[in-house]
Amino acid sequence: MDAALLERAVAYAKTQESKVPRDFSAQVETFGALLGPLPKERGETNGIILRRGYIVAEWGDTRRSDPTYSVAKSFLSTLLGVALDRGLIKNIKDPVGDYIADGGYSSPRNARVTWEHHALQTSEWEGVMWGKPHDFAGVEQFGKGQRGPRQLREPGTFWEYNDVRINRLALSLLRVWRKPLPEVLRDEVMRPIGASDAWRYHGYSNSDVLIGGKKMASVSGGTRWGGGLWIGTRDEARFGLLFLRGGRWRGRRLVSEAWVRAATTPGPVKPDYGYLWWLNTGRKQWPSAPESSYAALGYGSNTIWIDPEHDLVIVWRWHQANPDELIKRVLASVK
Repeated sequence: MDAALLERAVAYAKTQESKVPRDFSAQVETFGALLGPLPKERGETNGIILRRGYIVAEWGDTRRSDPTYSVAKSFLSTLLGVALDRGLIKNIKDPVGDYIADGGYSSPRNARVTWEHHALQTSEWEGVMWGKPHDFAGVEQFGKGQRGPRQLREPGTFWEYNDVRINRLALSLLRVWRKPLPEVLRDEVMRPIGASDAWRYHGYSNSDVLIGGKKMASVSGGTRWGGGLWIGTRDEARFGLLFLRGGRWRGRRLVSEAWVRAATTPGPVKPDYGYLWWLNTGRKQWPSAPESSYAALGYGSNTIWIDPEHDLVIVWRWHQANPDELIKRVLASVK
């Protein structure tokens, strides 16, 4: 890599601090009533760049654990993939109700929802999760994110970014694993890739359920209503590298190559979205990047961007808007 160009790219990144208040003072106004915890403040913008598995650039406090918002969805997707790899779920196209008998899939509509529908965000699941209805109706519960009424479509035919439905997926995965998902993530992914012990995956104050007579917290797909995955940039870089390597870590298979490929394949309804991963189909997301690149994205902004063509991972936390300009500058440094 060209060291001077890479240094200029990092210098640019340092100037792009997120405008999200560091004290989370706009959280309720933006997203509605909280259900889980928030830290007192977030960190400054920071990041790390890996090339061929090596750290080639790093700035800011990359060990600080902060909420990563909807980046958590790609971690949930991975737990779904590992459940399929382990045979806990036979086929991603199976109706979730074939595995879950808690009433969440008992209606004629919800009975048609499959695991794949949830992963593609096309489930059109109908109901209430932890006091939040699927339709995002009401300022008190959803803040500026409230939505107007619309007619529900057939599951699998309409894409909607919807944390209520992702929280339903998280609960369903908890019931399949019969073990707290943070523990599953720790044992199946984070410890094997050498992640720190500093990350935490929080549930909500009202998301405890009984599994086999034991109380367990169901986690969320983000930090929209507090809680969620709080993690450091270095740990996210390891997670990104795991996917860059097709699910292998130092010769050990952690996630099947088939799942990595399927999770990053364009969906039939929204081609720039896979199984809770954002894709660069048609170079729509990041015009400067290869079409094969993909990312986990979260509010704030929080980004784990993966580029198999150039053997790159960029993790960038608390930055403004689209990371395409940084990507363009980093790619310019690649020889």
